[in-house]
Amino acid sequence: MEINEYDYDIVVIGAGPAGEGAAINAAKHGKRVAIIEDKLQVGGNCTHMGTIPSKALRQTVRQIIQFNTNTLFRSVGEPNWFTFPQILQESNRVIDKQVKIRTKYYARNRIDLHRGRAYFQDANRIEVKSPGGRSILCAEEVLIATGSRPYLPPDIDFNHPRIYNSDTVLGLNHTPRKIIIYGGGVIGCEYASIFLGLGSKVDLINPGSRLLSFLDNEISEALRYHLRDNGALVRQNEEYESVSGDEKSVVLTLKSGKKIKADAFLWCNGRTGNTDQLGLENVGLQPNSRGQLKVDEHYRTEVPHIFAAGDVIGWPSLASAAYDQGRSASAHIMQRDNARYVDDVPSGIYTIPEISSIGKTEAELTEAHIPYEVGQAFFKDIARAQITGDTVGLLKLLFHRETKEILGIHCFGAQASEIVHIGQAIMAQPGELNNIEYFVNTTFNYPTMAEAYRVAALNGLNRIF
Repeated sequence: MEINEYDYDIVVIGAGPAGEGAAINAAKHGKRVAIIEDKLQVGGNCTHMGTIPSKALRQTVRQIIQFNTNTLFRSVGEPNWFTFPQILQESNRVIDKQVKIRTKYYARNRIDLHRGRAYFQDANRIEVKSPGGRSILCAEEVLIATGSRPYLPPDIDFNHPRIYNSDTVLGLNHTPRKIIIYGGGVIGCEYASIFLGLGSKVDLINPGSRLLSFLDNEISEALRYHLRDNGALVRQNEEYESVSGDEKSVVLTLKSGKKIKADAFLWCNGRTGNTDQLGLENVGLQPNSRGQLKVDEHYRTEVPHIFAAGDVIGWPSLASAAYDQGRSASAHIMQRDNARYVDDVPSGIYTIPEISSIGKTEAELTEAHIPYEVGQAFFKDIARAQITGDTVGLLKLLFHRETKEILGIHCFGAQASEIVHIGQAIMAQPGELNNIEYFVNTTFNYPTMAEAYRVAALNGLNRIF
């Protein structure tokens, strides 16, 4: 079999957000770039398994909830319930559009796309294995952006037809009457919201003491209350002993002795970097126990000309951050001035309602002995929220009592992932321009959700004596 050999300035492994950001940035600055992707279509897990499918599912479910709970619509029809396979069709429509757009990006920027599995022969030669043959890509610099996959404990049979993980759940062909979701992180909470919206009974099992423990405590508690208010049974500090099932049901046995029976079981607890089949031992790289690669502030691994970005390096494991990390890594490779380390990342959690935050939490500020004050605006008091009916939630501003510098922004409610960016822009201003009084001295359109910043700022400033 003939083996073709190609030379490039930069080879990127993985066509997800990090790989795309790096490849396009390098190509636009005149570099010869190739990207290796082992899936049939570009976009990575973000497009096909994670961000896009789950958020499209969420949006469809949210529309169903709005129709079924709005008294105006009751005059034109009865409540409608849709199956999980039906709402998956909507997410597939979005995926197809995303793939088409991203394929054009590579073509427009003259980036060579090699389909197949990448394997390091040595530090500068990467073999690409595909059903159609083999090729060798020689590169001066390499970026690993292979993403991650669900961590699957070996004592759970994920081949069982009623046991799923966050990837395989997209193949669910029915709507469970009751589902057990194991994991109180982002993915577990998002799918809990989705299945609650579809009318399923949900048992959310969290091995930790708090849902989304990295969030501000008040926001985390608000989510837990809202999930329970919508019928979820949330169990904290519970670990699984075993998971077993038959043709009709699945049983989760907890270490505490409890047994829970349901129609389906969804594992959402941890992810592993996709590094185990890259041949990293041939270049002297050793991933950690979670399959992740260690990088420095330039996204350089322990091998100077090999970089890594995205989920494969761990925190924060967000598509938004991965894209910026990829762009920054390629900027470091090209030694450009706009290179930076991405550490100012807002969280976006697409539960129903959604959550977003940036900056410090109350617990972090308290531990650091920083004198801060809190400003709150509850959505039930905001005119725009009253008009749309999205009155659940709040905007919370944390600011320094003396300098009035904004230290943290935390939002729970509809459009939270959009609302947070207004505050993010002010937080990023230098010196005295980062000041909570900006929101008091600025005129906002009325009625808007942005007005919540003025309400929260006034609430906080009124607390200062």
